[in-house]
Amino acid sequence: MKTIKSDNPAIVSDVRVAEGDEIAKGAVLVVTELMKMQHEIRATESGVVAAVHVTAGQELAEGDRLVTYSPQSVTQSAVNTKETEARPEFAEYEARRALLEDGARPEAVARRHAAGLRTARENIDDLFDAGSFTEYGGFAVAAQRSKRPLDQLQSRTQGDGIICGTGLVNGRPVAAMAVDYTVLAGTQGYNHHRKMDRLIAVAKEGELPIVLFAEGGGGRPNDCDVAGMMVAGLNVPSFRHFAAHKGPKIGIVTGLCFAGNAALFGVCDVRIATTNSWIGMGGPAMIEGGGLGVVDAREIGPSEVQVANGVIDHLTQDEEGAVAVAKTLLGLHDASGDVDPSGEAPRTVVPADRTRAYDMRDAVATLVDADSFLELRRGFGTGMITGFARVHGRAVGVLANNPLHIGGAIDAAAADKGARFLQLCDAWGLAVVTLCDTPGFMVGPEIEQTGQVAHVSRLFLAGAHFSQPMVTVILRKAYGLGAMAMAGGGFDRPNLCCAWPTGEVGAMGLEGAVRLGHRDHLAAIEDPAEREAEYQRLVAKLYENGKALNAASLLEFDTVIDPADTRAEITRVFAVAGPAEPSGRYVDAW
Repeated sequence: MKTIKSDNPAIVSDVRVAEGDEIAKGAVLVVTELMKMQHEIRATESGVVAAVHVTAGQELAEGDRLVTYSPQSVTQSAVNTKETEARPEFAEYEARRALLEDGARPEAVARRHAAGLRTARENIDDLFDAGSFTEYGGFAVAAQRSKRPLDQLQSRTQGDGIICGTGLVNGRPVAAMAVDYTVLAGTQGYNHHRKMDRLIAVAKEGELPIVLFAEGGGGRPNDCDVAGMMVAGLNVPSFRHFAAHKGPKIGIVTGLCFAGNAALFGVCDVRIATTNSWIGMGGPAMIEGGGLGVVDAREIGPSEVQVANGVIDHLTQDEEGAVAVAKTLLGLHDASGDVDPSGEAPRTVVPADRTRAYDMRDAVATLVDADSFLELRRGFGTGMITGFARVHGRAVGVLANNPLHIGGAIDAAAADKGARFLQLCDAWGLAVVTLCDTPGFMVGPEIEQTGQVAHVSRLFLAGAHFSQPMVTVILRKAYGLGAMAMAGGGFDRPNLCCAWPTGEVGAMGLEGAVRLGHRDHLAAIEDPAEREAEYQRLVAKLYENGKALNAASLLEFDTVIDPADTRAEITRVFAVAGPAEPSGRYVDAW
């Protein structure tokens, strides 16, 4: 005989067997209740019940007998110990979970697709490696329960208009927030912000990059559930915490992006947008509310305006392209294969005629791995070229003058562009290659009206605080303070400051130096032809003195190299400099 006894003090809730019953292994004999929880006492072997020692409602002490049975084979089939009855909690979960998917809103999805746009969830799926995404706060709804039925909120305000979560992007842990424009026009509600705050905290703890899909409007004024708890809600921490986040922040915008969403987009380290985007700190409602007239949303900050003024770092045709760029940025620290450059031979890039302009992007193409150059802010500050590339597989920042724009002179916009790019590379831990061909900073009464003094000083400040390895290559002109700024503040700053044989250096442009330094001498020559010949002789003399080979012999900089060896030289210097590490400093929005 085998007797089943009580393990704990309890109350008998139910007795499931009687004397003489055949029982299979696992059959429920008695149900007891302890601390409001029911416990099923099961047979450990098959057999026949010999005696039942308890009745329903009986109080038990530890060790009290419950059932005695004789172990033996029985004819009844084994008991299914798993519950087979319907489980309403799982059915409710599955129904609610289905509401979060795009399939629950076919009309809204159809409108997005008809406009040539993707849904927030489609962008999330494209960004993350398959099966790696964990969503946070997906079951949230708008804080409007006191105004609208809950089932309506669940079916129309999924996630309170934002999808938040973490996952892997080509194996790298990443956090992402995708504003869902199909939910209340992407406006930011109470729970919307709480979800953002939670994800930013998770990203901070894990030191994760954050990708923000920022389409949508600003704050939502009709979250009535919290109306009595706040007046303006200006103590929301989302903006401060997102701005303070030190991991890379990459923003993506398509469609309309105003107010709060634009502010979040603005603090991103790199801002990507599609051609059909409109971005502004104030949308139509705010403009009209401020008494500034009635405007259409698509009159505010179109992409062509925001490219020209530097708000957009990289413009793509569509969201697919934007996500691809984001993936490239997130993969900069990954090792990559060594790909031969796609450009012409480096020796042929700089023209033999020192007065003839050339395209610096051709020079970049000769130095970096094929198809690896990702240019930033191409439409803004056109006197400076900035972007990321790979040299023998290593990701680097590229900062270069543009001789096709005012001869490569550095104006206010170019200085701003270069300074912010150095900050960005410093924050992300990327070594930088600077390609110098500049007559110096732009000068003149009109240029000073742009605040030139303060703007160009930013380039010196950024260079002085830059903490990553740097190589400076002088391709041709390297004159004055502008050339010093291109080398991080002086030719003694880079890990290697070198020049091609076409390089020329000086305290100021040769032509200007001759005109100023020999003004009286030239003025005394009455014959114009003789004066011009003397002028050219003096320029040639200065050129000989400032040629790269002569300057290097006087240790003005480190060395002169064959253009064909530039890639190898950069790689060797950075290998000795060791790995770059993120500085932890913030990047200016401008």
